[in-house]
Amino acid sequence: MIIAIMSDSHDNIWHLKTALTLITEAKANAIIHCGDFVAPFMLKHLDKVGLPVYGVLGNNDGSVLTLARAAFQELSHIHLHDVVGKITLDGCRIAFTHHPEVGRAFAATGSFDLVCCGHSHTWHEEKIGACTLLNPGEIMGSNGDPSFALFDTQKGTIKKVIFQHAVRNDTEPALHLDNTPRETYTIRRC
Repeated sequence: MIIAIMSDSHDNIWHLKTALTLITEAKANAIIHCGDFVAPFMLKHLDKVGLPVYGVLGNNDGSVLTLARAAFQELSHIHLHDVVGKITLDGCRIAFTHHPEVGRAFAATGSFDLVCCGHSHTWHEEKIGACTLLNPGEIMGSNGDPSFALFDTQKGTIKKVIFQHAVRNDTEPALHLDNTPRETYTIRRC
């Protein structure tokens, strides 16, 4: 099973669309989002992919009531948790949260194979006992190129996926995972 793990999208719809295209190409079976969606329209785009999406709230998420209403009443693939989510996928025990300190504490319990967190907008991968603590970086792209992770539950491997910003100054086409050109988005900064 392939699980895509992302965090800190902060309403960057262009980067989320790119990430979801890459996730679909990678034939992922589920998505974990470690918080800071911000607005409900981000949940709607995640839901359109048709994969189960397990997410937690972050410190910058807008109206928690509106996000929860969207997840529980309007969207069929979003499984929204509060501070910590705990799931078992393909026999792999996974916890996910927004804050790294909370993630580190859960990883130290020895009760999980993988613990995912976000918040710092920085990729971090570390073994704590038999558990892997993973921060997939950020979809937003404020601290460099946007990134997310692909976790293969059968092989126990984690692949870092980096993609270029939607705002580009060059004319080189962005690439699919198989290195073929794909459509890119160009936006104008105000």
